[in-house]
Amino acid sequence: MNKKLEKLPPRWNNKLVNIETVEIMREVAKANRRIAELKGYSEIVPNKNILINAITINEAKESSEIENIITTHDELFQSLSNKNYSSSSAKEVLNYKDALWRGITLIRENGILTTNMIVEIQSIIEENNAGIRTQGGTVLMNDKTGEIIYRPPGTEEELRELLWNLEQFINIDDDIDPLIKLAVIHYQFESIHPFYDGNGRTGRIINELYLVMKDLLDSPILYLSKYVLETKSEYYRLLNEIHTQGNWEDWIIYILKGIQNTSDRSLRILKELNKLIEETSIEIKEKLPKIHSKELVNLIFTEFYTRISSVENELNVTRKTASNYLNELAETNILTVEVRGKDKIFINRRLIELMKRL
Repeated sequence: MNKKLEKLPPRWNNKLVNIETVEIMREVAKANRRIAELKGYSEIVPNKNILINAITINEAKESSEIENIITTHDELFQSLSNKNYSSSSAKEVLNYKDALWRGITLIRENGILTTNMIVEIQSIIEENNAGIRTQGGTVLMNDKTGEIIYRPPGTEEELRELLWNLEQFINIDDDIDPLIKLAVIHYQFESIHPFYDGNGRTGRIINELYLVMKDLLDSPILYLSKYVLETKSEYYRLLNEIHTQGNWEDWIIYILKGIQNTSDRSLRILKELNKLIEETSIEIKEKLPKIHSKELVNLIFTEFYTRISSVENELNVTRKTASNYLNELAETNILTVEVRGKDKIFINRRLIELMKRL
């Protein structure tokens, strides 16, 4: 029988749950150390925005893949380069990326996370204004038996009441460690399931926004979706154990270990990307000293592709000079040139291959 979703703070059979057990506090201490190291490195690394942009693409890809929206890096980069979304999956992934950055902007402007902001984020993901459900939602089913395991709240009144409660829990200042709260928030949002579609991707964006809101990170660089994708069966099993058994402890520990795992992974990605930028800068300086500049290096890593017009505008040079710069980079195999319609696109294959490997 489906249990009614209780409001926060976490309860089971109308009794408050202890979400600060010895085991949870042990893991939260580890997670805080890992995420602090990631934040510290991200604050001192040069070319920060370049690195964040690359990481965000991978985050968008992995988060969408959890929802069986499958695309390749090559499809993504091609869509980015010509804005021609021939692949619907690539378009959905890039919508996720746009929604994430819109959310970060809203958090920085407002300092809180509200239901209206969450609705706006979901509307960007899905490219519609359907908003909060007014009818019964989907059900969580056992794939093998067809048994309904969990049925989300079915009326708009219930949904809005639960979302208001969640909003209060997110924004109130209390003594609960933010990383523990993140695990609780993620469970609650996924259980409310307030939208017709896009709930999973919206929930994973909320994770990133909450970390930035609580100043645990200053940019969305915790690569959590890959961890969920790699442990998908455990993720859904533990979600369900809260519904059926009130097993909050194992769920919170799972999320805390995920933060540890993905903090380490994100730190490695940042270091690898920064190393590639530095090596490329040295190579350009040695092979093409006349055109080398920090600004040019940054530009060819800002996106996975570069157009002549971008160099012309960003470096304030003539179109002929911009064309010469990029052609020389292609001739020395630092970039690869392709013709897309009437445009020449200069592709940073080294960056693409690195992101595929990571």
